[in-house]
Amino acid sequence: MTLAIVGMGFMGATHLKAAAGIPNLKLAVVSRDDKKRKGDLSSVGGNLTGSDNQVDFSAVRTFSSFPEMLLDPEVDAVDLCLPTALHESFTIEALRAGKHVLVEKPMGLDRAACDRMIEEAQKADRVLMAAQVLRFFPAYASLKQWVESGDSGTIRTATLRRRCAAPGWGPWLKDKAQSGGGVFDLLIHDIDMALYLFGAPVSVTATGYENLEKQIDVLVGQLYYPGFTVNISGGWHHEGYPFSMEFTVVGDNGTMEYHVRDTHPSLFQAGTPVSEVAPDGSIDGYQAEISYFLECARKNEQPVKCLPVDSARSVALALLLLESRTRHGEKLLCQI
Repeated sequence: MTLAIVGMGFMGATHLKAAAGIPNLKLAVVSRDDKKRKGDLSSVGGNLTGSDNQVDFSAVRTFSSFPEMLLDPEVDAVDLCLPTALHESFTIEALRAGKHVLVEKPMGLDRAACDRMIEEAQKADRVLMAAQVLRFFPAYASLKQWVESGDSGTIRTATLRRRCAAPGWGPWLKDKAQSGGGVFDLLIHDIDMALYLFGAPVSVTATGYENLEKQIDVLVGQLYYPGFTVNISGGWHHEGYPFSMEFTVVGDNGTMEYHVRDTHPSLFQAGTPVSEVAPDGSIDGYQAEISYFLECARKNEQPVKCLPVDSARSVALALLLLESRTRHGEKLLCQI
């Protein structure tokens, strides 16, 4: 199978590095940048993982344009690592060309765009999946198993946080017309994780502040479920602020906590020494995500672990929280 990664910014380089470790996968790259097509990724930056400055592209098919790549019958699937505003049009074009599509998060700028993408995938009988990579990170997979198995007992509260400096790379991120905004782009991970773990809330509230000139775009949100509340917070802070993601989930049978600096989550239980929760055979989350998508594409089966309709609901919930923020914390019913 041949996978074409479209866009060689930070996420494209991250996906390239992960995909290079997948056995029996042929790679292609689409970039308008001559240097990047030659494997020079020295201009790429990011907040989570770096990329090697020079990459050997001798065995990689390279294309200077998206339409050129779509005409190549050897390309089976595309991995779209582009500004959010381009997701809908590029996804639909790829699906109509008979390609399976992995599209970076957020899936689209609004629910309507996501629904149109899903409809096209159904018409084309191709696999569509949004890259909600947190579902594949080992620490969050351990949390999912703990909650879903019932080992947690009844959930009493949960907190999901994610913060970083306003990005110095990818200037499109600071353009709301292209990205939907920093909080939307960043916290979509935690919003999706809340839906993955607990389903849709009954209602939401959110407060926060946005001033992109001062490098501030923050949100503190509450998702109200019957009997418990999920807190989601974070966003962009000032230059130099380190990337951070974490969770704390409290159930009757214990508290599971994780910070990105930790190797594994910790489980705290009454009368028991704290223990690490290490998943079996865990691999890099990006590699796991791409491998799962490719397996679904090979079988032409729906990605049940990360359905596109779930990603569309995450977009809708993110926008609802932002609406509550603009209304200074007004409680809004969640109908997504």
